[in-house]
Amino acid sequence: MVFWKIDRLSRSLSDLLRILDTVNKAGASFKSLTEPLDTSTAIGKMHMQIIGVFAEFEKSMIRERTDLGLKRAKANGKTLGPRFRLTPAQQADVIRQVRSGEKTQSQAAIDQGVSKPTITRLMRREREKEYKKMGAASA
Repeated sequence: MVFWKIDRLSRSLSDLLRILDTVNKAGASFKSLTEPLDTSTAIGKMHMQIIGVFAEFEKSMIRERTDLGLKRAKANGKTLGPRFRLTPAQQADVIRQVRSGEKTQSQAAIDQGVSKPTITRLMRREREKEYKKMGAASA
């Protein structure tokens, strides 16, 4: 089996070992195009496993940094997720129309040319703002 880089093959050591075992049982071996890995030798198998450990470690570190960054952004008041396609004026208009019962969320989505989940997300964000204001007012 030929692959570009081991971290493109797997970033989970247990998955990598399963793949190695399956390939070995089939009587084949691995050869990397960009790394000095060849599992037809004992040293090649050992290198493959060591690199697999580091690939899994790298994946875990990326996940930790991403989670930390998201928590920091949220703590700093950043809105996470995709940006709204609607302008602030369009958002205010949709909120007013849906709240007054003039339109359903589905109708507002069709009128604005966006998906219903976009309108649902807008309305949820607006409710969260109101709850925060109510909490701050009672404190």
